[in-house]
Amino acid sequence: MGVPIDITYTGDLHCEAVHGPSKTKLFTDAPVDNGGKGESFSPTDLVATALGACMVTIMGIVAKRDRLAIEGTEVHVEKEMVQQPERRIGTLRVKITVKGGKELDQAHRDKLERAAHTCPVHKSLHPDIQTPIEFIYA
Repeated sequence: MGVPIDITYTGDLHCEAVHGPSKTKLFTDAPVDNGGKGESFSPTDLVATALGACMVTIMGIVAKRDRLAIEGTEVHVEKEMVQQPERRIGTLRVKITVKGGKELDQAHRDKLERAAHTCPVHKSLHPDIQTPIEFIYA
């Protein structure tokens, strides 16, 4: 069974999305460079957000299973759009700063990095979207 998400176009390039199971709402706006006001996440911003959140969540699953403390790990995703041959996401640059990472041995670091690369969002992105990923162990 799938997860329902209901989206309503509320006008002026804004949408309201409701997550079926939790009833949590989020709002979107078109970006300024595409006629919106930039008052909230754009749909492509949500793709970037999904990538970063997915990667660190999968790392968290591995860390929990292996009893590694990575709480406070931060992910910075920078989305770059391209205009040619059509407007789309061109690059999603990801920087993951692993808190407590200095205490991790190389085997655990490798395991966390492999986990990040297996996140379903990353695997679902079109291969034309570049996704350079940098890991920093703090």
